[in-house]
Amino acid sequence: MADNRSLRILITRLSAIGDCILTVPVLTALREHFPQAFIAWAIGRSAAPLLEGHAALDELISLPGGWLKSPRAIWNLRQRLRQLAFDVAIDPQSLTKSACVSRLAGASRRIGFAGQHGRELSGLLNNELVANTRPHLIDRSLELLRPLGIEHPQVRFDLPRYAAAEPSITRFLRQHGLSRDFALLNIGAGWPSKLWPEGHFAALAHRLGCTHRLTSVIVWAGDDELQRARQIVAASPEHAVLAPPTSLVELATLARHAALFVGSDTGPLHLAAAVGTPSIGLYGPTRPQDCGPYGSQHIALQRHFQEGGHRERRRASNWAMQAITVADVVTACEKILARSAAPHAA
Repeated sequence: MADNRSLRILITRLSAIGDCILTVPVLTALREHFPQAFIAWAIGRSAAPLLEGHAALDELISLPGGWLKSPRAIWNLRQRLRQLAFDVAIDPQSLTKSACVSRLAGASRRIGFAGQHGRELSGLLNNELVANTRPHLIDRSLELLRPLGIEHPQVRFDLPRYAAAEPSITRFLRQHGLSRDFALLNIGAGWPSKLWPEGHFAALAHRLGCTHRLTSVIVWAGDDELQRARQIVAASPEHAVLAPPTSLVELATLARHAALFVGSDTGPLHLAAAVGTPSIGLYGPTRPQDCGPYGSQHIALQRHFQEGGHRERRRASNWAMQAITVADVVTACEKILARSAAPHAA
């Protein structure tokens, strides 16, 4: 195999957005340990903009939708990957589709998970299988670096500042007279069972505004979330502001300006945490120990865990989320605000 100076490494985390964000510490750890290596990442188009311009990345390989069902797309991808001559492929996703990318790349070392996290056919397609010992997605993804001699690396995201997004976000903040005196509330989620009720968000915005003079900016994506966001703003018009439509990089830029972020276990939560915004994660059908916002500056709230298999939990009602009270979230917000104010108070 190539020496460390000429090592060529491919990361195959294709989706979802939140999981891609939680995999970024693998990239930064590889760059720190192998500063001269060539490092590429194969990723789905939806999450790709977040990694464009990342200082630790040499090449971003954005995969077209439905590529695995198209013989032409598979052949074109194979040709591109083989030209890059990878020595090692690291597969934090460890599904058939991500392991296929590793195999198409022709890497002699294809590192993925053993056991329950080595799902579908990945255990057959990858040839170095790692048994994870830690539950959190970040920690267990970093365990895939053990065969490369990387033990317990520092967790860093180092996401770039997206200069192209700054003008639109600056205009929005100026329009509403906001600086860092606002909370960012993300009301959406990929699973219905992850949704916190609109009435709870409206009550939270009212409490933050009345007690802490903190405006709440309500972010959304898609027509359904837009309707819900408008209902929340209408219920607390003096304390809540509707965010404009935002791309992922605009959302990251907006989050950098916020005093805190509140949302369920979904991509925007992990994005806000990754850019350094103190975040409060609301959990029902997933567990904070597996995918909570990473770091002591963040808070994860869970009253009940919604038992069942992945599909069952995804399709369930949001009763476990409803159990998280407005008072629970207000208390968590106050803890974060107190931490932020402590140095100034001193």
